Amino acid sequence: MMKPFSIKMRIVALTIGLLLTLVFFRLIVALPMMQSELHTLVSAQQFSIASYIARDIDHSINARRALLSGLAGRLPTELLADPVAMANWLKLQHQVNPLFSRGLSVIRADGTGVIADYPAKNGRDRIDFAGTEWFRTVLQGQAFIIGKPQRERVNGTPTMIMAASVRDGQNKIIAVLAGMTNLDAPGFLDGLQQTKLGGSGDFLLVAPDDNVFIGAGDPSLVLKRTPISEAYSRYVRTRTRPGDITIAPDGTEELSTVASVPSMGWVVVARLPTQEAYAPIEALRNVMLVGSLVVLLFLLGVFHLMLPRVMRPLTTVARSMRSMADGSTALAPLEVQTNDEVGDLVQGFNHLVACLAEKETALEASEARMAFLAHHDTLTGLYNRGMLEDHLQRALARAERHGLQLAILFCDLDGFKPVNDNFGHDVGDAVLVEVATRLSRGRRRTDTVARQGGDEFVLLLDDLEDGHVDAERLARQCLDALAQAYEVVGHRLALSASIGVAVYHGSGDAVSATQMMARADSAMYRAKRAGKNKICFNDEMTPRPNEQPANAAAPHGSTPARAHKQ
Repeated sequence: MMKPFSIKMRIVALTIGLLLTLVFFRLIVALPMMQSELHTLVSAQQFSIASYIARDIDHSINARRALLSGLAGRLPTELLADPVAMANWLKLQHQVNPLFSRGLSVIRADGTGVIADYPAKNGRDRIDFAGTEWFRTVLQGQAFIIGKPQRERVNGTPTMIMAASVRDGQNKIIAVLAGMTNLDAPGFLDGLQQTKLGGSGDFLLVAPDDNVFIGAGDPSLVLKRTPISEAYSRYVRTRTRPGDITIAPDGTEELSTVASVPSMGWVVVARLPTQEAYAPIEALRNVMLVGSLVVLLFLLGVFHLMLPRVMRPLTTVARSMRSMADGSTALAPLEVQTNDEVGDLVQGFNHLVACLAEKETALEASEARMAFLAHHDTLTGLYNRGMLEDHLQRALARAERHGLQLAILFCDLDGFKPVNDNFGHDVGDAVLVEVATRLSRGRRRTDTVARQGGDEFVLLLDDLEDGHVDAERLARQCLDALAQAYEVVGHRLALSASIGVAVYHGSGDAVSATQMMARADSAMYRAKRAGKNKICFNDEMTPRPNEQPANAAAPHGSTPARAHKQ
């Protein structure tokens, strides 16, 4: 039996008839080629200019980085006790090399105000910098940090802070040198507003990781969120050379090309409205289209009469499927009435109905796995930080209500970083899994063992009879277990741990989960400062040493964790 003339063939025949009547050779071949060549040329020009601007911005950032790092390295530490002399020294450095338009400041190591600044500003000696993200990052050991751009509280001027640590002869941070500059300061990002691309194009400076405009030809866009679109995100994040059509923040279609600023991870976006970029092509296209307008109107009438008849079988199947999707008709296979593309569609739909049960089972299994991952650490299988906090809050509520005791053991491995550095993260991950196994071994069902992050683990002990005694006994067990040699991935490693303990006795003032964690964390750091491989309670100043032999763990600060091939 001969196969009937398919819907696809009928649509193709009508389309070919329309194209043969409507489209001329130049419109089909020449015009797209011309537009492609013009696109390539404009994109190359955009990339060249954007790369130049990106290199200039990168040079400006590196110059300020070098200046601030150099000043921090040669800052006379004896001036820290003489604010007036320090201010004069800052004034001299600023006058010699005024790269920071808002001046320089020397901040106390604890973040409680400035020691001196230039130009001087009233009230800065009372500002608490300790809560700022960039200041905390410097104190954590970063030699140099660039803070996120932000607006001044008083006048709303976009500014950016750069900071470097000032260290003494023992490499201890004794102060922080900070420099602040306006984003539109001369010689910094002012060129973005002054440089135009064509008649109406301009440039943007974008921080892809933060989705924020750092600089723009339009000052109103500075420090605003970038639009979320597939094309825009692809070009800004991949930092590729070719241009593409994107949608501007104001909804305008534009041709965009990006160039990377390596030192900051920013990108410069050169953008030109497509209306301007493709103006010559549009003019030629209009001339070509005018001649085919009459024929197009005629063919539209033909399609209006013919398409409903051609598409009727397909619309009937679509109506049945929509009825099942809405729930007005039970989900069931459809009858195959024609041996064409519609019949193929119906058969595919029937196969989909048959597979739904299998897919639903797989979905349930996937949801169960996702539920587990939402509450557990993916590497070790222990509870994650969120579940630890939930268990701790519940335990504190029970302890306060019934007068019970509980304890938190905050464990941090000593000398773990050299394991990753010397043997790779595969070995480090294997060590962390083994640590989780040892900490979990022998625990009660009411106890909670969680991974806080990195090489930090937390044990929550609930319903204790004597918080101090039980916590210390378990802490010593943990130290002994963690001090045993690790046989992982063909290496033999020796590690130890420092444990901070916080005990809640179920009486007195109520305490939050955050406070309990902070007390245990603080006790852990005291144990580390006391020489590591020790236990320290949050209510005592002298850490308790491990009573096992000295060779049970490698002391931190001497020789890093050693490994031997087996």
